[in-house]
Amino acid sequence: MKKAIYPGSFDPVTFGHLDVIERAAAMFDELTVSVLNNVAKSSLFSVEERVNILKEATKDLENVKVDSFSGLLIDYAASRDIHVAIRGLRAITDFEYELQTAQTNSMLSKGSLDTVFLTTSLEYAYLSSSSVKEIAYFGGDISQCVPDFVKELVYEKYKQIKGK
Repeated sequence: MKKAIYPGSFDPVTFGHLDVIERAAAMFDELTVSVLNNVAKSSLFSVEERVNILKEATKDLENVKVDSFSGLLIDYAASRDIHVAIRGLRAITDFEYELQTAQTNSMLSKGSLDTVFLTTSLEYAYLSSSSVKEIAYFGGDISQCVPDFVKELVYEKYKQIKGK
């Protein structure tokens, strides 16, 4: 069975993430989308919330599993016998960072974790979770960036934060 993992923050999941998930799911027998619990980052949604959002967003993809992890990707992947990591690329600036990460993961895993890069579809190349959050924070329209149910969750979260 060909298995892969698509790790990320997904805070929130965007149409760009979902594009990569759908395309990777078509390439592998099983795709695990895993939310990184990065304590160094301040997130809008908790890990549990992000897992639940991803489960809802991918519910029609039968070979996609959603999980979370903390620590090193290589350890998490090895514990699940996964040898391929999926990473999405929007621009050349993403490539520099992602290449270094892929090479580090390959070295640390002694070659047992390879990385497959998928370029984001052009219609989503501008998207990032950070820009979605910034637009939403200032009351902008994020309907072209995220599924409707995610849009409502993001707006509701900012209402709670702002106390309105």
